[in-house]
Formats: sequence, C-alpha cells, structure tokens
Amino acid sequence: MKNQKLSFIKAVTLQTLWMVFFAAGSMATFAQTVSTKTTQASPVGTSKEWGSVDGVSLIGLVQGPSAAVADLQIACVFEYTEGDIFNSPPALPAALNGLVHLDEALKGQLTEIRKTGKFDGHFLETFLITPDEKVLGAKKLLLIGLGNRNNFNEDIMVAVGAIAAREALKLGVTNIAFASDLKDAGIDSKTAVVSGNVVKGIINEYRTQNGLKTQKLAQFKPLKKVYLLAGPSFFETAGNGIKEAITAFKN
Repeated sequence: MKNQKLSFIKAVTLQTLWMVFFAAGSMATFAQTVSTKTTQASPVGTSKEWGSVDGVSLIGLVQGPSAAVADLQIACVFEYTEGDIFNSPPALPAALNGLVHLDEALKGQLTEIRKTGKFDGHFLETFLITPDEKVLGAKKLLLIGLGNRNNFNEDIMVAVGAIAAREALKLGVTNIAFASDLKDAGIDSKTAVVSGNVVKGIINEYRTQNGLKTQKLAQFKPLKKVYLLAGPSFFETAGNGIKEAITAFKN
C-alpha cells in the first residue's frame, strides 16, 4: 500500500510539473505574439495624408499642440480637477504629454484659466486664445470642453469635431490642427474610433456650412487642410480610424 501511495504521489508531481512547464511555454509564446504585434512608435514630425473629402486634406501628424504649425490649433480639455493633466498615471508622463507642453508654452495659463473658472471645460464650451507670435506653432488656440471626464465616451467626439469645424470657419482659417488630448488627460479611449469620429464631425459640419453657403446664408473661406495630431505610439492606429471615416464618406 505504501509503495502504491508513493507511486501515486510521483505521478501527480510529474503531472503538475508538466502542466507548469506547458503553461510557462504558452505564456512565453503569448508574450512573443504580443511583442510582435506591438505598434512601432512613429518619430515626432511624421506626417501623412490619409486622404481627402470635399477638397479637405486629412493629414496625420505626430506632434504636440504647442508645436504644430497651423492657422488654428484646437485642443480638447475636460472640466478641471486639481492636477489632472500632471498626475501620471493616469495622465501621460510629462515628456509625452501634449497638454503639459501646451501649459508650459503658455507659462501656466492653460491651468490658470481652467483653475479659476475662466474656462470651465463644459461639454462643447469654447475658449479662444490669441498669443503673441512664436509662443505656439499656431497663430490661434481654441479650447473645446469635453465635460465631466467620468461621462466620456467616444461618440461625443463627433459633436466636438463639428464644433471645431464651425468655429474654424467663423475665424476664417483655411487649415487647422486638432488634438483630442484624451490620453494626455488620462482617458483610456479607443484611438481609431476617436479619430474617425472627429473626422465625421468635421466633414459633416463642413458639408452643412457649404449647403448654407450655396443658399447664400453663410460666407467663409474653404477649409483646405486638417492636421489630426497623434502621439508617436498612436499614429498608425489613428490613421486607420481616419481612413475608415474617409471611406464611409465616399461610399
């Protein structure tokens, strides 16, 4: 009986070791697969035209909102909470955080106007800043509110894109740079969905305004270029969403 018990224990031990070995091998294979599929970061300054709709070129650009060169830079921010763009995590580290760089370029005024309630960041609220030359890459900065961060979902970016286009046309600019800045603010959003929704909002509003222009109910310069900013690790993913939106408009 004793020998039978010893044999049984040895069998269980060998089986357990085999299972551990198999599991470890499987995890290694999984890790290799994940590593293989990891998107390679695109260098800062990388630019690519993903396509165009109604004469508007939709261009992906790896750049922060403080440095992108455009007639109008658009940046999105949530309602203010203490240190929201600086606390990492969930916000991106300072070196990769476009909102932090924007605040630094403005000498802390982005935080100041939010903290003091000059701009509350309510959903679709806008705030225009026209800094001195060379403070930013863009001539003007438009902040668009995203509301309460706890209520965020990717669908609201369609409306945000529409407001961006409407305000750009009012300001008479022909090119804009758009930064969602969601990951900078610590929101784990679906990059492709967000970028696609922004494009949908911009083009839908542009078509609406062109319809009014045809009926002599609106006057504006044609919008020629939209630079959609993305971080180095999200450039290609954002591009996939932009291309899907472009295809949908052309079908």
